[in-house]
Amino acid sequence: MANRSLKIIFAVTLVTIIGCIIVIGGIWSKYGAYGFGVIYRRGGSYWRVMTADDPRLSPAMRASLKTPQPDAVSGPIVWTTRSLGFETAEMPVIVEGKTLDVILLNRIDPENYSFTVRNAPKGDIGIDEWEKELPDSLLIVNGSYFGLKGYPDTPVKMNGVFAGPSKYQATAGAFVSRDGQADIIDLRRRNWNSALEHSENAMVSYPLLIGDDGTTHVTTQSRWLANRTFVGKDTNGRIIIGTTQDAFFNLDSLAKFLRKAPLGLTLALNLDGGPIACQSVRIGAYHRKLYARWEAQVSGAGVKLLSWPLNSATWAMPMALTVERRSDPMPEPGASIRKR
Repeated sequence: MANRSLKIIFAVTLVTIIGCIIVIGGIWSKYGAYGFGVIYRRGGSYWRVMTADDPRLSPAMRASLKTPQPDAVSGPIVWTTRSLGFETAEMPVIVEGKTLDVILLNRIDPENYSFTVRNAPKGDIGIDEWEKELPDSLLIVNGSYFGLKGYPDTPVKMNGVFAGPSKYQATAGAFVSRDGQADIIDLRRRNWNSALEHSENAMVSYPLLIGDDGTTHVTTQSRWLANRTFVGKDTNGRIIIGTTQDAFFNLDSLAKFLRKAPLGLTLALNLDGGPIACQSVRIGAYHRKLYARWEAQVSGAGVKLLSWPLNSATWAMPMALTVERRSDPMPEPGASIRKR
């Protein structure tokens, strides 16, 4: 009897070990180190099904999900100079007379500042950790899209080194920078390879919210709501980087809003969005930090809200765009590709 019990215990233990190995192997095969970083950091993620008026959605999201979607207009903008060539502002998003969202704005003169594209694929670096690792970065926001293993999902260039897919069909836009210059390139009539060729730091992203013809280029209509980050260029050649505090906008409504907003934008490119769309600004005594949290898939009357077990956890940012003073020493080639 004792031998039989031992055999049963051994069999159960063996099956459990084999099961764990299969699960761990499956996670590693599909997600790499990023998958384990996600589990450790926030316990994974899942979608909660709810209605459009569910109180678990933010007031901005519930307002946006009305039919028809209400129009949003910009409130007054007051720019404050934080350093020579670097200004910040907050742009109210007013809907039916109420401020339901705010876009945190940064206006930067490329002659005085450099832009760096960075990748941390292990899923262990969020806005707080980026701040600790980059004490000289004045601005940190999320970058373009990343794949299941945390690596760039679009072509990027990091301190002169190409990363991301070598074969890619790009018809939206690219942010490029080098030597005191920065630009957004409309890729509808230009190959992304040539657009990135002479840049030091660059990233292809989508959609192009405002093209070089002054119109919006959001081709897929969707009511998907999320915290959003965009990078734009104004009529004076300054780079404007903005992040929404809430999730009133789908991509189409954001594009229309930015076209009408008093920012003087000539081009604007969407970056990745959702809980990764965080922002940090540190200039002297001024510090502004946003922890993003919102993303919802919307289809008809159904809403699925992105959620995670560890509610207080902040999300990792595998792709980041940072701004430094040009007088700061530039990283060695490839140094922004984290190998940890």
